[in-house]
Amino acid sequence: MKQMFVVALLCLSAGATMAQDQDWKAMQEKARTFTRDGDYRNAILVLNRALEKDNNLELKKDLAFAHYLNRDYVHALEVAKPLQEDPGADVQSFQILGLVYKAIEEAKDAEKMYKAGLKKFPNSGVLYSEYGEMLWSKKSYSDAIKQWEKGIEVDPSHSGNYYNATKYYYFTKDKVWALVYGEIFVNIESYSKRTPEIKTILLDGYKKLFTDNDMFKNQDTKNEFVKAWLDIMKTQSTYVATNGITPETLSAIRTKFVLTWFEKYARRLPFRLFEYQQQLLKAGTFEAYNQWLFGTTANLAAYETWTKAHADEYNQFNTFQKNRVFKLPTGQYYQTANK
Repeated sequence: MKQMFVVALLCLSAGATMAQDQDWKAMQEKARTFTRDGDYRNAILVLNRALEKDNNLELKKDLAFAHYLNRDYVHALEVAKPLQEDPGADVQSFQILGLVYKAIEEAKDAEKMYKAGLKKFPNSGVLYSEYGEMLWSKKSYSDAIKQWEKGIEVDPSHSGNYYNATKYYYFTKDKVWALVYGEIFVNIESYSKRTPEIKTILLDGYKKLFTDNDMFKNQDTKNEFVKAWLDIMKTQSTYVATNGITPETLSAIRTKFVLTWFEKYARRLPFRLFEYQQQLLKAGTFEAYNQWLFGTTANLAAYETWTKAHADEYNQFNTFQKNRVFKLPTGQYYQTANK
């Protein structure tokens, strides 16, 4: 009889725990709905009540973020700062605190926090990306690119570091990495608000590449990957001088690039982006890919005319592009200059 009573008590306790768990999770989801709708005060109200039921990390992260979105940085910092010390602190815990520090312009505390976060999560691309952005805001440009490069090396499928690095290299003499990183970015983040900006950089970057004769000089100072890339592109200079830079000429130039790369360099310098280009070439959709990459920026009307005239190829590429996830493996990092 006593044993039955203990079992019944345990069942009741377990049921109460489950109900409590479901209770705070339901409240969290309600709060998140308020947050998505921009009703931050109601989100904060519900989250505070939920924390009375279960004082857990997920609720505290949501509360700190809601305060941040509500521009109440005093309370946001009050909730977010202890998160990094929590035994269960994750990357998001550091991200949220970073947003608050950025809002209140506490660069010194932010830098200390990012270093602590990267010590705990040394392969977090998002922390490298945001740390670099903070350094950039301090005009520490060379330190910023080092963070973005490290993020690319250790977490090659995170888009933020490519986005930032592309813009950095575009404004330097090193157009190779602006073009390589920019194309990787638009394949990882194909339809975001940032994509048109990088597509513009790509088209203009190719124009600058072929009008800057110095780009093909002093090859001994460049690493093996860059030398190989430029060696192939250099052979296309005459063709470009005759035909200019358009989506059509870029498609022809880049087709030659892919064929030559896999003939001469792919075995010792494997690279996922070029493998993807070869895949599209074999599928007969590489021209459509180049139109998607450069056409809307170069001439929107001409792009629309091309898609109508090549509807089957365009639709095949478009369907494939929207249904695939572009990921890069580790170990294909060839930018040694900033290591």
